[in-house]
Amino acid sequence: MANTVLDVQDLSVTFQLRDSEVDAVREMNFQLTEGETLAVVGESGSGKSQAFLSIMGLLARNGRATGKALMGDVNLVGMDKRRLDEYRGRDIAMIFQDPMTSLNPTLRLRTQLAEVLVRHRGFDRKDAVRTSIEMLERVGIPEPAKRANSYPHELSGGMRQRVMIAMALLCQPKILIADEPTTALDVTVQAQMLDLFKSLTEDFGTALVLITHDLGVVAGVADRMMVMYGGRSVETGSVNDLFYDPRHPYTLGLLHSTPHIAHRAERLDPIRGLPPSLEHLPKGCSFNPRCAFCFDRCLEERPPLEPIGGDRKKACFYEGPLRYEEVA
Repeated sequence: MANTVLDVQDLSVTFQLRDSEVDAVREMNFQLTEGETLAVVGESGSGKSQAFLSIMGLLARNGRATGKALMGDVNLVGMDKRRLDEYRGRDIAMIFQDPMTSLNPTLRLRTQLAEVLVRHRGFDRKDAVRTSIEMLERVGIPEPAKRANSYPHELSGGMRQRVMIAMALLCQPKILIADEPTTALDVTVQAQMLDLFKSLTEDFGTALVLITHDLGVVAGVADRMMVMYGGRSVETGSVNDLFYDPRHPYTLGLLHSTPHIAHRAERLDPIRGLPPSLEHLPKGCSFNPRCAFCFDRCLEERPPLEPIGGDRKKACFYEGPLRYEEVA
């Protein structure tokens, strides 16, 4: 049985606004095991990114996280920044959609890469540069020694993204969090990135969290899937289970609003309505204004995330079959 590398318990994220507080993430619970890929999906504003920024200690100044994110017996949530720096990069790393926001434009790539090993592994500069070049080759960058002397602006978007992955993997972290890593890439480079993610989890045993709104990406690389809506997890389970037998109306709506090449003649059917404002969530289930299966209980009570068999969970009171014809 695979080892648990991250155990998140009752994670909540609150932002202090001028006149009020907003709960961006509420009571998130999940476990991540060695070598698996967990996809976290949902519309913009559902809390996907903020949940993992809180684990990394990267919330904005007006943000506050509570709950636990355990690596072994160490809780990353609320940890002192100096101590947290011992874990970031070494045990847990994060890459972002735009690598130019993470790479220093004034430093050569070899300098930035080597610094990770010098800081976290105690390498001398020469060995750090050599190991960095080897990792650039590992992630598929041609002529890695030459590229290592480049500045970030001299590389394409796909190459910069590979550099960020190489940097994240230099210390062979237990967990890699990728926040919309393929959104800005063309489809050819995107396919290469997905193949790279697959090989990384196999070769390094790294657990991958893939934050995305692209269900095609999820189908290509993920083992499990967590669907978020209104700051909460509303359905979790294996990718196959959620793709072929969704149990939450929101998951069903996401699947049917995604383009399918095999059905290109059919029109897309977006989920009706708009995502809720986190400042003014509806009473009861947050999805009830957009849900075709809503009934009286949904308007008064918030459904908890509960097991429904196997490793699946859902936060929905509706127990009948979900037929898409009722949503369209």
